[in-house]
Amino acid sequence: LFPLAVRGSEGLYMVNGPPSFTESTAFQRDSGKNCKAIAFSKDGSLFAWCNGEKVNVVNVTRAELLHSFDLPKTVCLEFSPKNNVLATWQAYATAKDGTAGVPNLQLHDLRTGKCLKSFIQKKMQNWCPCWADDESICARNVNNEVHFFENNNFNTIANKLHLQKVSDFVLSPGAQPTKVAVYVPGSKGAPSFVRLYQYPNFGGPQSALANRSFFKADKVTMLWNKKATAVLVVASTEVDKSGASYYGEQTLHYVGAGGDSAVVQLPKNGPIYDVAWSPNSVEFCAVYGFMPAKATVFNLKCDPVFDFGTGPRNAAYYSPQGHILVLAGFGNLRGQMEVWDVKNYKLISKPVASDSTYFAWCPDGEHIVTATCAPRLRVGNGYKIWHYTGSVLHCHEVPSDQEMWQVFWQPFLDGVFPERAVRHQAVPGDPPRAEPRPAQAYRPPALRNKPVTSSKLHEDEPPQNMKPQLGGSDKPLSKTALKNQRKHEAKKAAKQEAKADAHQGPAQVKAPQNALQNTVPAMTTGDPEVDKKIKNLKKKLKAIEQLKEQAAAGKQLEKNQVEKIQKEAALLKELEDLELGV
Repeated sequence: LFPLAVRGSEGLYMVNGPPSFTESTAFQRDSGKNCKAIAFSKDGSLFAWCNGEKVNVVNVTRAELLHSFDLPKTVCLEFSPKNNVLATWQAYATAKDGTAGVPNLQLHDLRTGKCLKSFIQKKMQNWCPCWADDESICARNVNNEVHFFENNNFNTIANKLHLQKVSDFVLSPGAQPTKVAVYVPGSKGAPSFVRLYQYPNFGGPQSALANRSFFKADKVTMLWNKKATAVLVVASTEVDKSGASYYGEQTLHYVGAGGDSAVVQLPKNGPIYDVAWSPNSVEFCAVYGFMPAKATVFNLKCDPVFDFGTGPRNAAYYSPQGHILVLAGFGNLRGQMEVWDVKNYKLISKPVASDSTYFAWCPDGEHIVTATCAPRLRVGNGYKIWHYTGSVLHCHEVPSDQEMWQVFWQPFLDGVFPERAVRHQAVPGDPPRAEPRPAQAYRPPALRNKPVTSSKLHEDEPPQNMKPQLGGSDKPLSKTALKNQRKHEAKKAAKQEAKADAHQGPAQVKAPQNALQNTVPAMTTGDPEVDKKIKNLKKKLKAIEQLKEQAAAGKQLEKNQVEKIQKEAALLKELEDLELGV
């Protein structure tokens, strides 16, 4: 069973995952309507929540209350990776006389229940300290420098990383040695940059493992891969100065821990909606471009591996095992999902989860939850549990006078659920419910009795292995074959251009006489008046050719048209004289 925590106006409770979907008796429902925050530990064994009175911590497997902290205003909770520390954050408030407020970020020892340290943390953004996976170091950003603590000793700052103005940082996942990616925004004409360091070697720019600088960035998102060998950086500007997009402008950069870096060349212009690393750490998927958006998988050389074509999508989700990829269009799109078998790049299913505001893979890599939550949408709240083959296994809708705020799978450590063979046949699910019919597009009265014509602005581009192949072959071309095909096409186009530009060539020698007469020669006389006369004569001769063809086809010509044909010999003589004069 994979319990699912559900938080809403009906309180906080847990639901058993597939196949039963019943409310869990191991967790006693908290019926308070003021539950503001929930958190599972990384291994899923501990669960914490704030109900507006206290912060409670329970052991999920034993259904045992471990601690209760008197922190009623807590709005954020997080466990350290090894379950030694619980971090809580309350909104910062200054005292009435204007003096500094009390520390609002607390770190609690989960063995003793004591508060290890309190800090003042004014902003909710990046409120939580970041731990290495083994908890050997913990780091937080303080006044544009990164402070490092070792072995959860928060009374001594073990190291500091001080650059001009560190805006953000991310610790690498996995085993030691820990790496740190830091972002420094540009100022006064200097570029922004992202640098990778090996902890604790922070001795200036020369000690950095890698450096990537760029100009167009108001903010960045940094994503480490699982093996900590590379970082993807999405650099965004708030405003697109070209006026092409409401979303500002984004660029995608690759920074390797070995010092290599590059801009990822995206074949379609427009926003970058989502970027996701494959759990195998050697590929990543980007969803980008003006709608309908493209999706492409790239390798570590930033070369495209597979192109999914275009479609209504703005998100990419790899399964925890990395064997399945879901491309989805949520938010302002209609909830279409494409489920792909990553090894064979074969489409498994295309389910639709309308009005979804949340998507998450179950740790088993077999099941998915989609949900409609408040405050993003306040009507039609509820969740659905799917099998990746497209079957809905369970659907829960909250009453119309209630709201659901959050759903969350209980996590498990990597490796607990091994990868299973991909199924392409849909598993049996709940009988489908009557879906509300989508609202029809407005049609003016004059068109209402006429057949509906397609009003698609763009035709979707198919995935690369579904595009029609030349020569009638259904087999998708390999990467090398595609490369060779592109080279061959480029050479062919270059040859054709060269022929068109040449004054004389074998194609012109072999051309029939009437084609010669209709072709405008590349040479000129140097006298604009003569050139103009030649052009007009050729125009007339071309018209005569067309009339002769019509007459040959049996068309009755007018008197003036017959007269035109009779003038052909005189026009040819005049043209010859003008060209010989050249």
